[in-house]
Amino acid sequence: MAAIIGRKVGMTQIFAEDGQRVPLTVIEAGPCPVVQVKTEERDGYEAVQLGFGAAKAKHINKPEQGHLGKAGAPLVRHLHEFSAADLGVDDIAEGEVVTVDSFAPGSYVKVTGTSKGKGYAGTIKRHNFKSGPKSHGSHNVRQPGSIGAAAYPARVFKGIRMSGHMGARQVTQRGLQVVDRDPERNILLIKGAVPGAVGSIVFVRPD
Repeated sequence: MAAIIGRKVGMTQIFAEDGQRVPLTVIEAGPCPVVQVKTEERDGYEAVQLGFGAAKAKHINKPEQGHLGKAGAPLVRHLHEFSAADLGVDDIAEGEVVTVDSFAPGSYVKVTGTSKGKGYAGTIKRHNFKSGPKSHGSHNVRQPGSIGAAAYPARVFKGIRMSGHMGARQVTQRGLQVVDRDPERNILLIKGAVPGAVGSIVFVRPD
């Protein structure tokens, strides 16, 4: 079992032996140094902290530099904790490096990323509401309709689906299959689409 931090590069495709087109997401994953191993006795829970993305010293503050130097890890831009279920604390130590070699072709993973922001959106786009009539002088084409009663309870209940900011949320896509890997270029090829825009940070964990 393994987990890794990566950056979404884009999408491509290959053709299987039967001629079927297979869409692939290209992820630049790792190498991720192990910055900290947290244990139940010392920290109250078990987790592994990985780093990703080389950074210059001027972009890392002094406390973070000390934290990375204590583990003998290089300066990295991104830090993320993974649970002990994803990276066993008994099998890994500070200073080690996690690479795409930890993922076997054919294995299934889940990828977490930040979805693309769509800005302010109405209910039809945001919640897939049905539109109103488009003829006979109707002015209620893309309006949400009734969102509450009249005299009682005389308010709108919390959780009512309304217009608002769409996207830019943490999304996890499960059941994705690792098709191939390229250890020399730190590349993971995953079947299907993953959340996030090109260049965004993603977290790959076993499913």
